[in-house]
Amino acid sequence: MARLLQDPCKLQPSEWYTANNMQRASTESQKSRSECTTAESWRLVDEIEKTTQKTQSDVNKKLEQRREEIKFWKQELDNKLEQIVHETEILLTFKNRLERALEGCKEPLVIAQKCLLYRQRRVGIDLVHDEVEQELVKEAKVLQGVIALLGHTLEQTNEQIRRNRSAKYHLDMDLKDKLTALTIDDYCASLTNDTPYIIYADNAMKLEGNFVSPEDWTDFSNINVEKADKQRNNSLALKALIDGILSQTANDMRKQCEMVNSAFRNRVKEVKDAKHKLETLLAMVMDETASQEKNIAALKKAIAAKEGPVKVAQTRLEVRNHRPNVELCYDTVHSSLMSEVQEITKNIQRQVEIMQEENLLKDALAQAQTELKGLSCRQLSLEEEIKVKENTLYIDEVLCMQMRELRLDKKVEMDGNKKRTIRRRKYTDPCESVYNYKGSEVI
Repeated sequence: MARLLQDPCKLQPSEWYTANNMQRASTESQKSRSECTTAESWRLVDEIEKTTQKTQSDVNKKLEQRREEIKFWKQELDNKLEQIVHETEILLTFKNRLERALEGCKEPLVIAQKCLLYRQRRVGIDLVHDEVEQELVKEAKVLQGVIALLGHTLEQTNEQIRRNRSAKYHLDMDLKDKLTALTIDDYCASLTNDTPYIIYADNAMKLEGNFVSPEDWTDFSNINVEKADKQRNNSLALKALIDGILSQTANDMRKQCEMVNSAFRNRVKEVKDAKHKLETLLAMVMDETASQEKNIAALKKAIAAKEGPVKVAQTRLEVRNHRPNVELCYDTVHSSLMSEVQEITKNIQRQVEIMQEENLLKDALAQAQTELKGLSCRQLSLEEEIKVKENTLYIDEVLCMQMRELRLDKKVEMDGNKKRTIRRRKYTDPCESVYNYKGSEVI
């Protein structure tokens, strides 16, 4: 109890002052540290703000640069796309020209082959491998070569169109991606700190997907541009090649066509000349035949005229020698007959000569008849040869040349020029027994 009543342990005043000073010092130290922390915090906030603004400004600048790069490449791709589309359209036009040219070569080839086939119907000596046939064979070979060349060029054109479309496809896809990227970057460039609906994206920092480097990105578009340029240059070269081929093949075909037509004209002229000469010879033979027939008639008449007097004289002598009895009188008539007989006796040698002359006349008659038969055979031969020439003229001038002229007329009409009017008379097929070749007129 005594212990409880004792005073608690008291501190000295110095300790009290010391404790208060320590509290004050500690508080002031804590305050100073807090103020330093606050100042540092504000400094850090200001520094972070500036750093953030700088970083954001740098990002905005890079974003703007990126947008400009995308716009640049988009413009490049647009230009290349427009060029490749334009070249493809032109190539399609050239393709149509090639197809029309290829189709246009088929009819001349058929005509050349028909002409060769028709000319096989020539007969006799006219079935000759002449210049016309040589030129027709050459024309057929030229046309076949042109068809093969145009077909190969058409395949090249189709392949180039396919490559152009492939380049266009890659340009389209690249442009589509560029447009999407530009739209996204435009949206990103429009975002600010005060833009509503901006959010935290926890996965934004993860590099997921097929990210490429800027160099690969540039190379990708550059490859597409270079590919488009390459195909465009190839298209330009192919167009020049097609122009040259079309021009050269047209000249070759036109030149060969003129060669064939010239050969036809020359051959027709030769055949007409030969036919005219044969007709002249035939007229001469027919005239000579008529003359020979007259000669034969004259010879027969001369022979008959020589035989008459001799037969009369001999008949009279023979008959008067058979008068009966006293009637067998040497009268004036008998005297005259005797004188005639004596005259005949004196002229016996002359009679022999007359007989020889009669034999000569008979030999001349036989020779004339032989010549007449020869002339008849010659006439038949000439008529047959004239028919052969008419058959050749019908084939060359009617079947072949008119068919070629009709094709030329169609071409001239397609070119917009005035079409020639051809008036043709009626022809008879040479296979018939009657030949009625009349020719043709060109106005």
